Amino acid sequence: MSLKNPAALEFLQSRRSRPAKTLIEPAPTRDQLLPLLTAAARSPDHGKLEPWRFIVLEKSAMPRLAQLTEECGSALGKSVEDIAKARNQFDMGHLAVAVIEVQKPSAKIPAIEQTYSAGAVCLALLNAALAAGWGANWLSGWQTHDRDFCQKAFGLQENERVAGLVHIATEGKAPPERPRPDVDGLTQWVSE
Repeated sequence: MSLKNPAALEFLQSRRSRPAKTLIEPAPTRDQLLPLLTAAARSPDHGKLEPWRFIVLEKSAMPRLAQLTEECGSALGKSVEDIAKARNQFDMGHLAVAVIEVQKPSAKIPAIEQTYSAGAVCLALLNAALAAGWGANWLSGWQTHDRDFCQKAFGLQENERVAGLVHIATEGKAPPERPRPDVDGLTQWVSE
């Protein structure tokens, strides 16, 4: 029987992402980030394929990514507003971890399960950062789904895509609570 961990359960039931635009310096150092990445890497991984990897985006990388977002957005015909919103996470970013889904050939493990594992890594990293006392937010956006942006920004291979950008820094201000799902309305019990 597993040991109970009421503090962990309470944390998970009350966790709240911190909007990326409210994050301020300092961001975690490399030594502070490594335990968070280690926790994220303990996510479910059917077949032990490790269908993901990390790219740590430090503050000095943010201006290049902001500019690339603008260039790719213009090439795609995105509106000025869409480009500004997409580049804002880099203009204001202090540190982010790009969780890269890496599809690996497997006769046993379907591609969708590899995608789920990469998503689990994003959530585990987000929760690890929050549990460690950092502010954190899991973002994406049109640029993270644009092949040209992803190849130029991160050098992604054909079997790779961005599962998410997890921004981590110091919480600037506590966000207001927001409505939560009605678990009773979303749950079906099957007895037979």
